[in-house]
Amino acid sequence: MDVISLKMNKPERMASADIFRIFSASFYLPDTALYVEERLFENLVTLLGPVCASAKSNAQKLAKAFVAYPEEDLLVEYSRLFVGPNELLAPPYGSVYLEEGGRVMGKTTLAVRKMYGEAGLSLDNDVKQPDDHISLELEFMYYLIHKELEAGEKGNIEQSGQWRNQQKLFLVSYLAPWVPAFAERIRQGTGNRFYTSLADCLEAYVKCVNTSMEMLEAI
Repeated sequence: MDVISLKMNKPERMASADIFRIFSASFYLPDTALYVEERLFENLVTLLGPVCASAKSNAQKLAKAFVAYPEEDLLVEYSRLFVGPNELLAPPYGSVYLEEGGRVMGKTTLAVRKMYGEAGLSLDNDVKQPDDHISLELEFMYYLIHKELEAGEKGNIEQSGQWRNQQKLFLVSYLAPWVPAFAERIRQGTGNRFYTSLADCLEAYVKCVNTSMEMLEAI
């Protein structure tokens, strides 16, 4: 079974945080110079290797697809899928998939905002996206893992566990349930291999992490 280890050591937990950070960056407006400078997709392949084989294979396809498209092509597809001005082919907002009628800024959006606040976070004024935008939710997972590790380094095992519980709650309740439908909308909306590979990779990784969380809950 392709799942994340329930007993990951510190380097593996740090890798998990970085994986979420890379996914978050990948769903912002494409910036190929930044991607190249940070070797984003090569690093994603390396980070995924020890923890999620199915996601790693998709990351390898993603890395190959990235070099096949000029930035202009990625920008066009990004706009078609996630921005508009026409009807969005793959709305990047959780509430669209979690709530009846596919509304934006629904109850689940406010629930996500509440979880951000409970973790000591709020969106900057210059952030114009709803709280449940895919990039923000992925970045929040990065933050929660980072806080878990930070507390552990300070010897605060109880607080570290609380941050881990926050991860489980957020992932199981607000992120994992809509990622498969979101990924499918991307696949249906474009033939661009960069974005279809990104969708496959994200879906595979979230499935790995979610399965592990469910197993941990049952122990």
